[in-house]
Amino acid sequence: MSKTIILDSNIVIYSGLTSHYDLKEWLKSKAIAVLIITKLEVLGYHGLNEKDQIYFETFFKKSELIPIDSEIIEAAISFRQFKSMSIGDAIIAATASYYELPLITANTKDFKHLKNIEIINPLAV
Repeated sequence: MSKTIILDSNIVIYSGLTSHYDLKEWLKSKAIAVLIITKLEVLGYHGLNEKDQIYFETFFKKSELIPIDSEIIEAAISFRQFKSMSIGDAIIAATASYYELPLITANTKDFKHLKNIEIINPLAV
């Protein structure tokens, strides 16, 4: 198994789409970590159908779930003070930075200003 990677919410969502079969296959060989806030963003969507809910719940059970602690929050605050970011993006970026793990996202533009984080877009490969 390869080095652990942290997934942005959009990657979790895309992995559930039949149109992104290659992404799902790519993820199978990875050690996946997700933040508790990612679980909230994905499963908290009001329009989630039953099939997708089952898929995502299974996905989260198979992934390492990273809690958010005060050190992550402090780093996220610093990121937001430096440049406008959503709370979710700041927390995900702060976690990737803190644990020195690659951040996997389709929205690389949201994180390109963060030079100390490896950002990977598997959809662009």
